[in-house]
Amino acid sequence: MGSRSGGGSVSGSCLLLFPFLLLLHLISLRSGPSAVLVSAAGSGEPYVGVTIGTQVTNLLSPSDLASFLRAQRITRVRLYDADPRLLSALAASGVRAIVGVPNDELLALGSSPATAASWVSRRVVPFAGVNSSTPNVVSAIAVGDEVPTALPSALPVLLPAIRSLAAALAAANLSSIPVSTPLPFSVVVDPFPPSQAFFNQSLDKSFVAPLLAHLANTSAPLMLNLYPYYSLMQSKGVIPLDNALFRPLPPSMEMVDPNTLLRYTNVFDAMLDAVRVAVRNLNATGGAGVPILVTETGWPSYGDRRAEPYAGRDNADAYNSNLIKHVLEEKAGTPMAPGAGAQSSAYIYELFNEDLRAGPVSEANWGLFYGNGTPVYLLHVSGADGFLGNDTTDRTFCVAADDADQKAVQAAMDWACGPGRADCTAIQPGQACYQPDDVRSHASFAFDAYYQSQGRAAGSCYFQGAGMVTTVDPSHDSCLFPGSKLLNNATGSGNTNTSSTPTSDAEGSAIWRLRTGRDKGLLLFLRLVLSIAVAIVVDSNFWT
Repeated sequence: MGSRSGGGSVSGSCLLLFPFLLLLHLISLRSGPSAVLVSAAGSGEPYVGVTIGTQVTNLLSPSDLASFLRAQRITRVRLYDADPRLLSALAASGVRAIVGVPNDELLALGSSPATAASWVSRRVVPFAGVNSSTPNVVSAIAVGDEVPTALPSALPVLLPAIRSLAAALAAANLSSIPVSTPLPFSVVVDPFPPSQAFFNQSLDKSFVAPLLAHLANTSAPLMLNLYPYYSLMQSKGVIPLDNALFRPLPPSMEMVDPNTLLRYTNVFDAMLDAVRVAVRNLNATGGAGVPILVTETGWPSYGDRRAEPYAGRDNADAYNSNLIKHVLEEKAGTPMAPGAGAQSSAYIYELFNEDLRAGPVSEANWGLFYGNGTPVYLLHVSGADGFLGNDTTDRTFCVAADDADQKAVQAAMDWACGPGRADCTAIQPGQACYQPDDVRSHASFAFDAYYQSQGRAAGSCYFQGAGMVTTVDPSHDSCLFPGSKLLNNATGSGNTNTSSTPTSDAEGSAIWRLRTGRDKGLLLFLRLVLSIAVAIVVDSNFWT
């Protein structure tokens, strides 16, 4: 029910610093994006991507950003502008990008087809794979962002701008690049239960219906920004938190649409079906066949404790991790449109915390990473086809699997601390990791101790199915797990832990590691050359 504005346009000064975007261990996040069925934006498998805003202090340079995305295995991004320098850098990383037309450019593009054609020629054609020497970076064009609520005065020129850009792409033989506009979910009225939803009557006939007809004619998706977080905030306790976070609920607490008797296990799917019902009720020409692409969704990791009680790292981790699993692994579609073929792809808002954004505290805390590339928190994304497969601290942990039988967990722990020779001292009575005193907590420590002792080798976290690998540091309070960066910090500083927030340590940055890795490689090479030179000089036989 709620909506938020996107990352904003990229100013010239910001572009000099940046030209940006980043999962998730984020979003497809797979080999070239896992695209989504015909349903979310084209064809192929569902994918998860990330949005990249620019209101960030000390943004990464275009080349460093491209390296960062490659390290995180992120292959789909949404940009709020179409900066050539950033697109050039992304081209070498195999990233596909939705490029944006800022709201303040709509008037010019919507009023002049010639201006739209010039924009396509300068901003899109060089990066659209028109020939073998042109990189194929641009996957779609997002015209404006949440215009009905963010800049309603520009609404009359929005559809003309979309049509002019689509015509310019067709003239350049690029009609395969879809053109659409991200709408706020607030254009849907009365969305719960989904079966009674409809579009705002001030927009339905005058704007939404002709937009849907155009999208159907050009095979473009309906772009929507969906935030279960805001639906939860505005429900005043009606929506359970777990339902918003994709967590299972007892059948008696699940949302059931009384008109269709469809059962909803999460708010995200309910919002998508509400949009489908609104489209159907509008009876727009071809509208029912238009796929939905979620161009923004996410959860803030921090907010005002009183006004935003659900904003926090644990909830942000749960939502985004479960979203990735829902789209990439489950591919269930929705109750109204079930199956992988109807699964909508989604872009996580957002890669970096935009610390320069004004507004509520949460506005600056939607990112997966800080501006320097260190993680705000690490996602539970193991098994999600590599998306955000490499956390920026290059650390993984082995813990007890959530669905493992407790007897199996106990047996595996006994083996790890016995024949496996893992150091289980810390989980003995009186030691730092004895509390909480339960099997799964103790087993997680034992599993990780064994896993780290084996160099995190493949198969060393199996334990007959009782263990699972995660990128989330399970350390808590004074209990530091063997693989924890905090433990290494403590060991290196006389057992005094001076860092309570490893994600803000610049030395943990993937970019820092990439740079120092190049430096170390050069140093080793120079040493090798020097060694050979010395050997040649010393070996008199060489000269005889």
